[in-house]
Amino acid sequence: MKPITKKRFKAYLIDTAIATAITAGVECVLRKRIKNEAFHALVTPTLVMWTLEYTQLKRTGQTIGYKQQGLLLENENGQKPATEQIIKRMAYRDSIGGFKYFGNPKGFDEGEGETMPHDRYAHTKVSEV
Repeated sequence: MKPITKKRFKAYLIDTAIATAITAGVECVLRKRIKNEAFHALVTPTLVMWTLEYTQLKRTGQTIGYKQQGLLLENENGQKPATEQIIKRMAYRDSIGGFKYFGNPKGFDEGEGETMPHDRYAHTKVSEV
């Protein structure tokens, strides 16, 4: 595994841990209003994770995990990614991305690890700061 890929994985784990903690709090509040367990199992965690990630990436190009690992998300021109790019990247990663990995694990992170399938789809790259 390439060094930047390891950093990306660590950053994702950090961001997931933060989103999980926030989801627990949000779920406590929503559980009184929404009784549907499927909503709490599927919608709430995804909505919290995407909201946190989108907000952070839109403002600074970094999530808390990216900042801790010294990474920055940019578009292919080296500028802040557009709203559409961030949303496309998250949607692709959380839906089709896993299937791409199982289809070709060795070709998953091409180059030096700065682009993965969801980055290529959204025309973004992750670089070290």
